[in-house]
Amino acid sequence: MKPVHVSEDIVPLGEFKSKASRWLKKLATSQQPLVITQNGRPAGVVLSPKEYDRLFEHQRFLESIAAGLADAEAGRVMGLPELRDRLATRRDARPEE
Repeated sequence: MKPVHVSEDIVPLGEFKSKASRWLKKLATSQQPLVITQNGRPAGVVLSPKEYDRLFEHQRFLESIAAGLADAEAGRVMGLPELRDRLATRRDARPEE
C-alpha cells in the first residue's frame, strides 16, 4: 500500500460527503488510501477496489505461510516418497475425461 500523504489524503467527513465523486475518482487513479476524519480524529479509511483486493490476497498468502510453518513445527509433514505415492493415488483415482 502506498503511504498516506497528510496534506492530500486526509479529508474531513463533511468535505468527503460533498465531493465524494471527486475523491472516489482520485482513489481510482492514485491507488492511495484516503483517511476520513470526524471531529478531527480518524474515523475510517477508504481504499480502491484494486488496492483492497491486493491487500486481501496478501493477507491470505501470509496466513497460508503461517499455517504451513505451524504444520511443520507440529510435525505434520511428509517425505517425498509419501507425497509421490499420494499424488499417484489421486491421479489414478480421477475419472478419465
